[in-house]
Order: sequence, then structure tokens, then C-alpha cells
Amino acid sequence: MKRCVAMATALLVALTAWLAGHYQAMQTQQLKPWDQQVYLWQRVWTPEHATALAASHDLFSTLRVLGLQVHPHDGFRVIPVNRGLLQQDSRPLWLVVRLDGQLQHLNASVIHQQLMRLLLRWQTAGLTVIGIEIDHDAATAQLPEYQQFLRQLRQQLPASLQLGITVLPTWLTSPVLPRVLQQVDSSVLQVHAVLSPKQGLFDGPLALRWISQFARISPHPFRVALPAYGMGLVGFDTQGALVESETPLRVAGYAQELTVAPQQIASFLQQLALLNPRHFRGIVWFRLPLDSDRRAWSIATLRAVINRQPLATQWQVEFLPQQNGLYDLNIQNSGPIDAPLPKEIRIKANGCLAADAVGNYQLATTSEQPRFIRIRSDQLRSGQSRPLGWLHCQEITPGDTDVIP
Repeated sequence: MKRCVAMATALLVALTAWLAGHYQAMQTQQLKPWDQQVYLWQRVWTPEHATALAASHDLFSTLRVLGLQVHPHDGFRVIPVNRGLLQQDSRPLWLVVRLDGQLQHLNASVIHQQLMRLLLRWQTAGLTVIGIEIDHDAATAQLPEYQQFLRQLRQQLPASLQLGITVLPTWLTSPVLPRVLQQVDSSVLQVHAVLSPKQGLFDGPLALRWISQFARISPHPFRVALPAYGMGLVGFDTQGALVESETPLRVAGYAQELTVAPQQIASFLQQLALLNPRHFRGIVWFRLPLDSDRRAWSIATLRAVINRQPLATQWQVEFLPQQNGLYDLNIQNSGPIDAPLPKEIRIKANGCLAADAVGNYQLATTSEQPRFIRIRSDQLRSGQSRPLGWLHCQEITPGDTDVIP
């Protein structure tokens, strides 16, 4: 009997030690920071790039730089990147080639020739190019041709260079996708796009399903591209959504602003950590924020999300007295992170003779509580303010103002 008790005790101790070690290993794996990379997608380089690169040097290990575009109507467009600035930055680079989804046929020999010429130019400038990423919004029916294109490109690239692609969620059910992935060394699953005017740019639960599905397919390491930006939805044409991002479109009418809240991405990252998909290696953020890029998150907000810092928002309504009892109103983001404009602002006031809203808001008044209702969403950076409207009231009590995010 004593012998059985001793054996049971020893077994229990061993099991406890194994569980403790397994739990510690899981915790270590979850706490291990993911590799963070970023896309530089601007077609025009400005002095702001130097500031943005310096501010992000400790945040992103690798830069993925748009260097070449191929369009069916515009042909080849070499992006005039600041090679001297990238050489000074010294981080490893991926040269990204954007092949427009409207291309009916991939002229492999001509595209390869243009790419190799640009690659040589970058390498001669002293840039540390570690890979080529092909970003092609191919229709699923075109994947067999895309597979052959990648196979030929892999044969022409030096063995020291990695070859990667951007993967679209629409490809995940295609039986050709595994053969496409066999031609490359790694991939980036893009989970942000214009889903619909209602769904916006990003759907966290849907993105997690895509990642789980892709993890079962991918034979190699992959990363996930996440949005740190907004865009204006102008409308739709035969090719899909008409959007403007860092570059405005010359289209009449208002653009519906589609934004992604930092809290939404932070919540998604927590779920992704629990999922811990096979072959997952890290995040590629779209895109490097510039000060003048009003639709991109600020670097401070992006840093807070990556470092999993508190993301509390704080709003303040500014009452600016004018002549004849008028007040101009601004909504100010006084919190530490960027945030979408509040849905509604309610102001306690008495004896209001007139009022109106401007910009992104419309007025819905009652006898004692003017209400400013958001009609168009937009992102407001930390520390910035936006005109809200004006009031002409006998008495205003700013302390009773309610802001509904």
C-alpha cells in the first residue's frame, strides 16, 4: 500500500512539474514579441520620410518599400524612392512590385527585365535588399498563370534573395493556391480591404477566420498585413471600390470616410495571440505614417498599439466666445491616441436662439440640449481639433457636455 502511495505521489509531482513547465513555455511563447515590419507605399517621397523613418527605427525591423508599379494603361512606373535616405536608415528592405489586378496577362519577360534593372539600381546604391515581394490582386481564375510567372521569376532571382507574395483572402478556397505558395519563400496575408460601406476596412472575426484557414494551407512562414490608416470611399465602378487614401481622387461628391479604430486592432491582436497560428511570424503594418497623411495613424498611436499600451480616448468640446453672444464650437482629441470622431455631442444650454453644425456633423436640437450628430466619420489625431458648429444661447454650461464615442 505504501509503495502504491509513493508511486502515485511521484507521478503527481512529475505531472505537476510537466504542467508547470508546459504552462511556462506557453506563456513565454505568448509574451515573445512578434516581428513588426511596415510598408512604405507613398508614390511621392518628401522630407517627411526622414522624420518618419527616424521616429520608427526602433519599432520596425524591416521596411517593405513600393518600388515598381505595372498598370495596363499607364505601363511601368518606377517609384522615385529616396535611395540615399534608405541607405542611411540601414534596415533590411523588401522591394515591393505592385501588379495591378486589371492586367489581363502578365508579360513575364518584360516585367522580370524591369524588376532586375531596378533591383540592380537599388543594390548599387548600397541598399540591403533581402527580398522581392509581388503584390498582385489577381482574380482567382488567373492563379495558374500567376504560378507560372512566379516560377520563372524564382529561377531568375539570385538564391540569396527571398521571394514573397501578398495573398488575398479570396484565394483561400482555390486548389491552385498551394501550388502558388510552393514558388515562394514566404507570404503576407492581407486582411484589410473595402469589404462594404457598412463593414468598412477591417472585420476582426473575419480576419481571424482567414488567418486560421491560411495557416492550414501555407507551407512556409507568413505574416499578416494590418491597417493603420483610413480611406475615403468615393463609390464603385466595374472594377470595384473607388477609394482615395494618401492621394485624392478627382471625383465629384463627398467621400465616405472608412476608419479603423486603434482599439479594434488592439482587440484583434489579443485574439491573434490566443490563436497562435502555425507558421505565423509577425505583422506588416500598412502604412508608414507621415505628418501630412491625415488618414494614417500617427506614429505615437501605432507605437501604443504595438506595445499594447492603454488606448483610452479623451474628448473635449472647446467653446470659443464671439460677438453678440455667439460661440464657435470645436471638438478636440485631448487623449494620447488617434480616434474616429465621436458619434454624438450633447450640450447643456438654455435659451438657444440659433445654432448650426459644420463639417462632419449635423444639428438636432431640443429646447435645452443641442445635439451634434456625426454624419461622416473621420479620424482625428491626438492633440488636434475639428470645427463642430456654433451656438447662440443665453446660458451654456460646458461641464454638462456629453461626448458619445
